[in-house]
Formats: sequence, structure tokens, C-alpha cells
Amino acid sequence: MSDPPFAAARALALFVPAALMAGALGAQFIGGLYPCEMCHWQRWPHYAAIAIALLAFAVRQQGLAKLLVALAAFAILTSGAIGIFHAGVEYHWWQGITACSSTMQGSGGSTDDILARIMKAPIVRCDAPQWTLFGISLAGFNALFSIAAGATILALLARGSRR
Repeated sequence: MSDPPFAAARALALFVPAALMAGALGAQFIGGLYPCEMCHWQRWPHYAAIAIALLAFAVRQQGLAKLLVALAAFAILTSGAIGIFHAGVEYHWWQGITACSSTMQGSGGSTDDILARIMKAPIVRCDAPQWTLFGISLAGFNALFSIAAGATILALLARGSRR
């Protein structure tokens, strides 16, 4: 039995977090935008959503696959909620709950080597966006895309279950 809304929901549950993570990692490794601690917090639910969505493609039982797609949607929504919180910190609507983070690379070496790496590593502030477009930061865009996608996935699942 074909279920086009479910197929679309399952595809979105995999594509959206994968695309958002590709953008975030591209901004980091190609664009040189170092993520702060709250940026990393937004990534974890997307990693989970990708893994859960991949499982939804692997299972044969449609009921279990639909449950997995719903869980992926909630993980995507979670990233969006963290993105709202992070954007609010960036816009100074409220205080953040984390300190600035460092981007120190590497490990090991002498104490002097470690201290030198710490001193050379840029500090990334969670309350100052590194990049904006039309006044919206990357955290804001993550919130917009993640919440829209999570809601769309859940709506498609609901639409498919009414058929």
C-alpha cells in the first residue's frame, strides 16, 4: 500500500537535518565560522534525527517506521527550540546559561604547548552572532527551518494516518 504523505515525511525527516548539518559544517570548515557551545547543542538533535530517519528507511514494519519518523520530527523540533533560545541570547532578549567557548585544536604536548594553543584559539561568544542575513543569525535560521520542517513532517504523518 502506497502512502505518499508518509514517504514525503520520511524523506524530509532525513533530508532536512542532513542539509542543515551540511550547511553548519560547511560554514565551520569552509567558511571559518567557529561554533559556540550553544551551536553545538543545536547540532546534537539533528545528528539524532539523521540516525532515527535512517532507521525509518531500514525497518519494514510501517507502524514502526512512522513512529521513527515522528521521533525524528521531534528531534528536529528540539533543535529548533534550542535555536530559538540561542537566537534570543544573541539578540539579548534573555541571558544565556553558558560561558564563551574556545576552539582549541589538538591535544597532548608539554604544558607550554597546551597553554600556547589555548592562548591562540579564538573565543567564540554565544551572545554575538558571527554571521547574519537580513538580521537573522544562523541560530535563527536553524530555528525557522527546523520548526517549519518538524511541523510539516508531523502534519504529513497525520495526513497519511487519516487516509
